[in-house]
Order: sequence, then C-alpha cells, then structure tokens
Amino acid sequence: MKKIFGFLAIVALLVSCNKNEHGNMVVKVTIDGLKKGTLYLQKVKDTALVSVDSIQLDGKTEIVLSDDVESPEIYFLALDKIAGERISFFGEKGEIAVNAKLEKFATSAKITGSVNQDLLEEHKAMAQKFNGKKLDLVVEKFNAYKINDTALASKLEQDEKSLIRRKYYYTTNFAVVNASHEVAPYLALTELYDANIRLLDTINNSLSKEVKTSKYGKELEKYIKEIKTAEKE
Repeated sequence: MKKIFGFLAIVALLVSCNKNEHGNMVVKVTIDGLKKGTLYLQKVKDTALVSVDSIQLDGKTEIVLSDDVESPEIYFLALDKIAGERISFFGEKGEIAVNAKLEKFATSAKITGSVNQDLLEEHKAMAQKFNGKKLDLVVEKFNAYKINDTALASKLEQDEKSLIRRKYYYTTNFAVVNASHEVAPYLALTELYDANIRLLDTINNSLSKEVKTSKYGKELEKYIKEIKTAEKE
C-alpha cells in the first residue's frame, strides 16, 4: 500500500512540475558536467518547498524552466542526483540565466538577469565581511577566556555586540536605499528578524506601494504586526 501511495505521489509531482511550459519567468540553465538527471525549479509555498517545473536531462544542452511569477521571490534549482544541495536565486519576470558546475553545484552558480538577485549578492558580499570580523572576535574571545583575561574577554564581547549593531544598521540602510525592490522586505525578514522593531518599521515605512503589495512586503507587514501584538500582551 505504501508503494502505491508513493507511486501516486511521484505521478502527481511530475504532473504539477510540467504545467508551466510558458511562464512569465524563463530560467535558462547551463551546468557543466551534467549529462543525465532531473532538474527541478522550486519555491516555498505555504511554508512548504514545492516543485513548479522540472526537466529530465538526457544529453540535452539547452535547459529551460519557467514559472508564472506574481511578484519577485526566492526560487531554487535542485538536482535529483545531489541530495540536500540547491541553487537559490531571486526570481522575477523575464529571462534569467543560471550557469554552474556539477562538481560545485550550489557554490559555483552565477545568476544574471534578475535585479533583485544582483542587489542580494551585493548585500551578501558586505555581510560576509561582517561575518568574517565576527568570527575573528569569537576566536580572540575564546583565547582570552583560555588565559583567564576577563578584562580582554569583556572588551571583545562589547566589540562583538557593536559589530552586530553595525551589521543591522548596514542592512537597514541598504534596504531603505533599495526600497523600490522586493529584496528590501526580504532582507528585513531574513537578516533583521531578531533586530529592534524600530529597524523593521523603518524599512516597512520606506517601501514603495508596489513592493508593499508583493509577497515579502505583505509578509513583513504581517510579521511586524505580530511582534507588536505580542509586545502588548
């Protein structure tokens, strides 16, 4: 019986995956070294990761996937032969090109054609610098505790908190400057979810009308209301 249900689930997945042959977002994929397998285009829907399109590869050189995008959001490319590893990118209307290598599937990916993706990568580059500095402080703090230098450890603790605040302010400013793009509320939700509500409000109030009605714009508005309601209780 379990095998029958499993077979039906697979059939349902394949049917749902091939229904978007002509969406308003076309993703052209090139993966060096890939000859066979199944590539899936996925996104999060109602907290679940679902496949919206797929293609079976058998020596094909041209890989094209598509979906109808209501507003820009994060999509994923998953390959059946590489479990647990996905290429993520900001999908939006138009043509998007994804180039990657099979041996370094996720880390080698280069995405072009998405303005939100370009902005996301710009923010990520700076965020990595903050994370690098934080890691250095963590190591220094560990060494300070190791030699029982509590004064130095306390100073490094404050330096770490200051660095986190600077990262939060950088992300807030970046989102405000790019408030006409959906990457703004996305960064608020993913990078500032545990920050002061004032920073989230600052971003939310700066969003353009179009972005406010986008998927992430609505989610940010809802998240802020939930936090304020919880604070009153």
